[in-house]
Amino acid sequence: DSVSATTDQRLGPYTSARMSIEVSLAPQHQGALAAELRAAYTPGSRGYHQWLRPGQFDARYGPSRAERSAVTAYLRGAGLTVGRSASPFLVSATGSSRRIEAAFRTSLSSYRDPRGIEYFANSTAVRLPASIAGGVLGVVGLTNTVREHSGTILPRGTARQAHASRGCETPYPTKHQLFRQVNQGVNFPVGYGDGPGCSGLTPSQTNSIYGAPHVGPRGKGAGVTAAVFELSAYQQSDIDHWAQHFYGPGFAPPLTNATVDGGPLHPDCPPGDTCPLSINKYAGDIEVDADIETELAIAPDVSHLLVYDAPNDVTGQTELDEYTAIARDDTAATMSSSWSLCENDVAAAYVESENVVFQQMALQGQSAFVDDQDSGAFGCIRSDGTDIVNAQDPSAQPWVTSVGGTSLESDNPGTNRHPSYPQGVETVWNVDNLCSDHAAAPSNDNKGGYFWCGETGAAGGAPSQWWGRPFYQFGPGVTSKYTTYGNGSTHCALASAGTPCRETPDVSADADEYTGYSEYCTGNTSTPHSVCATLGGI
Repeated sequence: DSVSATTDQRLGPYTSARMSIEVSLAPQHQGALAAELRAAYTPGSRGYHQWLRPGQFDARYGPSRAERSAVTAYLRGAGLTVGRSASPFLVSATGSSRRIEAAFRTSLSSYRDPRGIEYFANSTAVRLPASIAGGVLGVVGLTNTVREHSGTILPRGTARQAHASRGCETPYPTKHQLFRQVNQGVNFPVGYGDGPGCSGLTPSQTNSIYGAPHVGPRGKGAGVTAAVFELSAYQQSDIDHWAQHFYGPGFAPPLTNATVDGGPLHPDCPPGDTCPLSINKYAGDIEVDADIETELAIAPDVSHLLVYDAPNDVTGQTELDEYTAIARDDTAATMSSSWSLCENDVAAAYVESENVVFQQMALQGQSAFVDDQDSGAFGCIRSDGTDIVNAQDPSAQPWVTSVGGTSLESDNPGTNRHPSYPQGVETVWNVDNLCSDHAAAPSNDNKGGYFWCGETGAAGGAPSQWWGRPFYQFGPGVTSKYTTYGNGSTHCALASAGTPCRETPDVSADADEYTGYSEYCTGNTSTPHSVCATLGGI
């Protein structure tokens, strides 16, 4: 693994009596894999939409038994204990930090970032014997900066509590209202859509705006199995309450829970990794509820909605296990996730390990939709606090559909149950255009644009730090003055020098917290990935 440059304070060596790592193995026949992927998504090709059956991906492209045995023998020879792994592309092992440093000929250090958050990472590149290095993508678990968070943004102000009625709608908030709320705590009324108390768009309004009723029975999800990727527990009673309010007392949400690594309630955290209580249990239930309810809003007749749930850890191993489980099960036609982190906080080994899973999903016909988060082009503001232009992982993965956010701003459908699409109104989500890289000025209440990116949110999107532009990303405007090119480090580092970088998002839908969806007990509206995933499945 290469080592990303950091200006964070080094505190000294990192030591641990027991750590967990995963050696990520490269797929075999990578040229054939790339060709099959391209054919599967090129209309007119003989391989177009010819999906692999369960087990075929591993059989065609999995590492050989000899490769796995060689890596296993090397790890054991280095004094590490090799355990079971969730994927044939991963070899899991545990041992002390001292043995891990020796095995991978690297050094582990402790650091402190500008926010005072401490973490560990390898401070020198991984080195392996030439006999096995060629088949290894990298080593996962050498840093604990893989701390995924949800895309929850709650509207400032005060939501109406009365039953929806004509007159409870409110105009889009002004800068003056937001400035007073932030500085003086002066709330303002918020009312949008036909949800209870003007709490947001109802299922019928969302379907009407995005045209789902016009595509027949499958427009309601009939015959489709969908999945959501989650890192928090939730109360099914919340979902039942929401669904029965909108669909009647006889409606039973077709939910199936699929727990991975013990889930967030009973985490089976890898040794040496941590699954902090502050980000587990029900810490993110607001996001889970919103994800599920938005899926059901678009497709109430979906046959099965699988809720995959793993503990939220800090090395990314449990998240990798969860994505692996979705691909291995190969049951869901679509998968949506609102959990991510900025690419600057993940190493090459991790994103390449994810890529293998998403390649498998793609060849199995499983569509993956991940939101591009909500702090504008500055994807690290909510994680490590830096204001660099940075995309999100896994949203920027080349075999993931990256979903950005829009706003309906001046269009408030009120109690109109079947509004048409507001032509000429939908625009990029950026509340009152406050999120920017502008310095402090009266126009942003002398707080600077970065403050508002984190405070009120804005549609995410940026060039990828890791990935080159995929073959399907073309057309007018794709190459622009904002395009970046591979330089081996900060710009699509996994692509050849000079390659145009992958850009996000790919598609967008309403995500503005002030023009969003009616969700029970959440108020969260940052769920366009669920809208797009469900539309993609139908």
